[in-house]
Amino acid sequence: MDIQINNRKISIVQGDIVEQETDAIVNAANNQLWMGSGVAGAIKNAGGEEIETEAIEKGPINVGESVLTSGGKLKANYVVHAAGMGQDLKTNVTYISNATQSALKVADEAHVQSISFPAIGTGVGGVEVHQCASAMLNQTIEFLQSAQSLREVRFVLFDEETTEAFNAELRHMFEKH
Repeated sequence: MDIQINNRKISIVQGDIVEQETDAIVNAANNQLWMGSGVAGAIKNAGGEEIETEAIEKGPINVGESVLTSGGKLKANYVVHAAGMGQDLKTNVTYISNATQSALKVADEAHVQSISFPAIGTGVGGVEVHQCASAMLNQTIEFLQSAQSLREVRFVLFDEETTEAFNAELRHMFEKH
């Protein structure tokens, strides 16, 4: 599903985030920025250890903050590490909202035009997928109203259930307007 906001696009696709050909991809990070399993592990495996090394040198950061690193061997030029959780590997809607907003801001400031997000916090973080979708989409819609560089925000979701949840939340948001 795609929607347009002020000549900017939000897309929801099912796929593998490490295969995306956007300028940047987002790592659902912890605040220490070490890359273990889940999305972080997949990014490290596909892009190389140098992504984690570079990230750790920029940490630790507060939960809800983000940092930018190179994309290593990925198709994307950059990885935005959005800290959606701390060392306890627990998260909530506020952390997810803050991490989404900070990732968008960091990308926009780096003149990134396209970025791909995973569903932050739905894996080990345990946040229900509709709550995650609502938080992330609300932050993205709000941010795109005044973005300088960003032209496309893509949500790349690994399974059908998560993809459908994001599509349903986006449809619901635009039926209200």
